[in-house]
Amino acid sequence: MIYRFKKIKAFYYAKALFMMLYPFSLKRRRLKKIITDSDTRDTEVQFRVNYYNKLTKRHPLEGSKKTVAIGKFKLKDYSSAYYFDTLEYLRYFPKNYQFNPLFGDITFVPDAPSIVKSRPVGDNNQNSVLLNLDKYRHFNFINDPIKYEDKKDILVWRGHVSKLKQNRIDFLEKFHDHPLCDAGYTNNWDGNPDWKKGWLTIKDQLKYKFILCLEGVDVATNLKWVMSSNSVAVSTIPKFETWYMEGTLKPDYHYISIADDFSDLEDKINFYLNHPDKAKAIIANAHNHVNRFRDKKRERLISLLVLSKYFEMTSNDTKNGF
Repeated sequence: MIYRFKKIKAFYYAKALFMMLYPFSLKRRRLKKIITDSDTRDTEVQFRVNYYNKLTKRHPLEGSKKTVAIGKFKLKDYSSAYYFDTLEYLRYFPKNYQFNPLFGDITFVPDAPSIVKSRPVGDNNQNSVLLNLDKYRHFNFINDPIKYEDKKDILVWRGHVSKLKQNRIDFLEKFHDHPLCDAGYTNNWDGNPDWKKGWLTIKDQLKYKFILCLEGVDVATNLKWVMSSNSVAVSTIPKFETWYMEGTLKPDYHYISIADDFSDLEDKINFYLNHPDKAKAIIANAHNHVNRFRDKKRERLISLLVLSKYFEMTSNDTKNGF
């Protein structure tokens, strides 16, 4: 059996091109049917819509410099991945509807309700409305052919290091040569050259029982595919979240939780090496979380409901009939 660990980017852009050629007016006609034919009262759907979009009061967008009408939302003004991933759902709504796009690795809460890929975890992030953006890079689930018990008894990490990622520097300073770790940075960095190691593919990393998921500027990009594998994700408690709802993940239930200063990393790895049943339980729980995102029709429904609520709460003239 052939296992593919990376999505093919050409397919993503081919789909985007087809989307651009499809008359948007036909999509707008389908919106009401999609909503009425779906179970919008499903508890999972309701929970996720209100988790991504926490707006409870109307907040008009008048005066916001970033506001753009859907009809004037153009590729030339934005990163292609963010543009296509947003347009995938915007095209179901009238062209005069307005919104605030705030793209990139967002680590703050904006003053006005905005569509974002990432936001800080917490209770006061209502103005950060999440959509699944840059998903070609961030949403990669895999099929792992290696059983947990057949993997190496150590932790692996590869990634980029910079002054903006002090947590990664701190980790490497303590564990770059630790016997329980195979860790190193892979980019061109003017730091300690002894910490640099060769790049590892996802297939290579799946040979290890434990895979470290370190946040970068915002979330840890590898967390999604690691949690879909038969290895255990090891992470500090997430400070940022995306469509994956990192803020709902439970420490030592969905992943092995370690201290921000990595002081308990060795003890945690040894504990789970000595208790493989507990490690496998975490893997099973992680798989259950991943499975929440596999239903494409439900993902579309939730995305449309998130946007519909956004347009309603920002005082757009919503007359969708649902």
